[in-house]
Amino acid sequence: MFTIGDFARHGRVSARMLRHYDAIGLLRPERTDPFTGYRHYSAAQLARLNRIVALKELGFTLEQVRRILEDRPGPDELRGMLALRRAELEEAIAAAAARLRQVEARLRSIESEGHMPTQDIMIKNIPPVRVAELSGTAASYQPEHIGPVIGPLYEELYRRLSEAGIAPCGPGVAYYEDAPEGGGAVLVHAGCTVPRDTSAGPDFDVVDLPAVERAATIVHRGPMDDVLTTSQSLAQWIDAGGHTSAGYAREVYLECPPDTAKWVTELQEPLA
Repeated sequence: MFTIGDFARHGRVSARMLRHYDAIGLLRPERTDPFTGYRHYSAAQLARLNRIVALKELGFTLEQVRRILEDRPGPDELRGMLALRRAELEEAIAAAAARLRQVEARLRSIESEGHMPTQDIMIKNIPPVRVAELSGTAASYQPEHIGPVIGPLYEELYRRLSEAGIAPCGPGVAYYEDAPEGGGAVLVHAGCTVPRDTSAGPDFDVVDLPAVERAATIVHRGPMDDVLTTSQSLAQWIDAGGHTSAGYAREVYLECPPDTAKWVTELQEPLA
């Protein structure tokens, strides 16, 4: 038998925590001295303590821990819970990192206020292009909403084209339009350039994007999560030149190596 202090030391918890677990009936001592009130624990109780601590660290409340322990989970069940919790935490970390990138992009835009863009911006005639595409809806045009939609669309599109034996003959081309349901939602079209004789397949569309007579264009270098500063630089240039935007900019992915920091993307915003 162990005193509460010794048991706490072996379990790598505090005696205060053990007293709390006793008070709520989660982990009772093996024996409590009726005269002194001293608590004594057995080594066998370390197994229950380990489960309590593991489940608590996974984010379960103590009441949820109690209900789970009533089902007597084994190591395999606990490992499954751990894997699920790990996936949830990794998703939360990725979301937090994306939010930080967006804040950094906003700060860069704030820092550039009052300065004319230094990137090369020009007006071009954009020729028509045939693209194979998949489409989806994003909650808004914010990068944190576009990214989780367009990334999976492109992965699935290239998989389907490969299965159909169709080889892209040019860069990826993404374009956007207001979603029919409104509320700020955006219809995302993830496309890639295909030969002119390509026909739609059973699980992807083929669209002829019309020529754009006049488009203001700018090259963005780096991940699309950081596109905000570049797109706002383009907006400043358009406004300063007395031009009028005629809709969402197309995104032409000129270079897309595995390292997104080395991506090269041209933004093509149509002008009225």
